Amino acid sequence: MTPSEPHPAFHALHARGFALPNAWDAASARIFQAAGFPAVGTTSAGIAYARGLPDGQRLSRAEMLAEIAVIRRALSVPLNADIEAGYGDAPDDVARTVREVAALDVAGVNLEDATGRPDAPLYALDEQVRRVEAARGASGVFLNVRTDTYLCGVGRNAQERLEETIRRGRAYLQAGADGMFVPGVTDPAVIRVLAAELPGPLNVMAAPGAPAVPDLLAAGARRVSLGQGAMLGALGHVARIAAELRGPGTYGAMSESFYGFAQAEALFASP
Repeated sequence: MTPSEPHPAFHALHARGFALPNAWDAASARIFQAAGFPAVGTTSAGIAYARGLPDGQRLSRAEMLAEIAVIRRALSVPLNADIEAGYGDAPDDVARTVREVAALDVAGVNLEDATGRPDAPLYALDEQVRRVEAARGASGVFLNVRTDTYLCGVGRNAQERLEETIRRGRAYLQAGADGMFVPGVTDPAVIRVLAAELPGPLNVMAAPGAPAVPDLLAAGARRVSLGQGAMLGALGHVARIAAELRGPGTYGAMSESFYGFAQAEALFASP
């Protein structure tokens, strides 16, 4: 392992394309690992929900790093950590976050350009470039930079949104990003354009109704993640269990996908 590429196997996954499930605790991380995924990501939204908070940097840097550390210890496969917008506006804040999370032996991080401020939902391009440069200088982990141009509805129309995404993506990659993450895009036609225009691997986020992972990869995505999707699916199932228990008092929903006690004990029997 070299300082510039501390997890070469994780970097290599982006050359051939892969699906990256996102965990919100040690249990979900172990489930994904046991299913055979070559790497696991964290979901900041899922972690926030599990702690009774809404999404959007409601946890402090220290709180999020503590959650990432627990998930990392549960895994033997590489972990990609969602560090939201870096827990501070200044480049030094971002650099500190990346250094501290890299010390947990993560393989990569996601860094977004969303500010969380309604009046200015994205960092100005030059400001985010400086933040990306600081992140790059702090560690050699795989730096996956996310732009929220689609989630925030940037531009007056679809063409302007696409052009701004490409403009930001090229700038972030030139500043040191290893990959670009564009959540909100699952249309294969748009993915093909982005993959052709961005000189780095493209990450998209799947959700119910999206094309299947092989179709997204065929369109040019190199990484397909789930974000908080798996956790929301789990919450939906728990809601069904709750409704049935509160109503007729039966256990059909719980029985549908019951994970046995012995299975759970075996899942956590070894590191």
